[in-house]
Formats: sequence, C-alpha cells, structure tokens
Amino acid sequence: MTSDPTSLAADVAALPRAEFAFPGPLRDRLVAAILDGSKTATTGLVAEYEQEGAPLPEAGNRSVLVDSEGRPVAVLEVTGVRVVPLAQVDPAHAVDEGEGYAGVAEWRAGHERFWGSAEMRAALDDPDFAVDDATPVVLERFRVVADLRGAC
Repeated sequence: MTSDPTSLAADVAALPRAEFAFPGPLRDRLVAAILDGSKTATTGLVAEYEQEGAPLPEAGNRSVLVDSEGRPVAVLEVTGVRVVPLAQVDPAHAVDEGEGYAGVAEWRAGHERFWGSAEMRAALDDPDFAVDDATPVVLERFRVVADLRGAC
C-alpha cells in the first residue's frame, strides 16, 4: 500500500471487498471489533463460497473492509485459513472472533442463528439451509494492514 492518497485510492479500489455479515447493526459491531483489534478471526461457510463461485481465501490475500454504508475502512490481510467440520471449531478461534463468546457452544449458537436466518438462506438460495456437526466451515485469521478511515 502506498502513502500517496491518489495511489492509495487506486490500490484500495483494486482490492476485493470484505463484507462481514449483512449491512446493519451486526456488521457495525464486527467492523468496530476489527478496527479495535479484538476481532482477528472469522468463520464462513464453504457453501457461501460455492454459491458465489468464489475461491477460498488464502494466506496473503488482501481485501478492503467496508462498513454498512459500503465505505472502505481498512485493508485486511489473511494470515491463515483452515477448512474443518463445524464440530471441530476450537475455543481459541471462537474467542479470536472478538464477539465476546464465552466458549465454543455460545459461539456456535450465535453462528447457527446467523446461518439459519432468512437473509442467509436467501443469499445461499436455499430456504431450508441448516448446519450440523459435519458442515464444512472456513476458519480465517486476518490482520489489519491499513486503517483507511479518513484516507480514501
């Protein structure tokens, strides 16, 4: 990333967007947790990537984090990726998601509510979508490499 404002804007525009949850209060909380450093991990469904025809993330990939209004707020870099069955999500990952979960059971309940929501089922084009212990999930770790608030 460059420090020249014109070049920075061009660099950011070339990056894929990182969108956490759907626009609204949940996204706002997740973006704030990323920006304050408490959220350094996230979990996605392999089914989401398949539905979008998108490749799984890889270490070193960069993306631009956007807020609920679609404004770029940070550049993220993937530092690690694992694909595991939902039942194998470990306590460290649940805590590193920075959402205040006390453990894996609480983390899973929150994620199951989100993944079973009408919005997620619509995004997956599957009105009956549900997860179970065998559902493959993408455990992604990342770091903020540039804070864009006020820069673009």
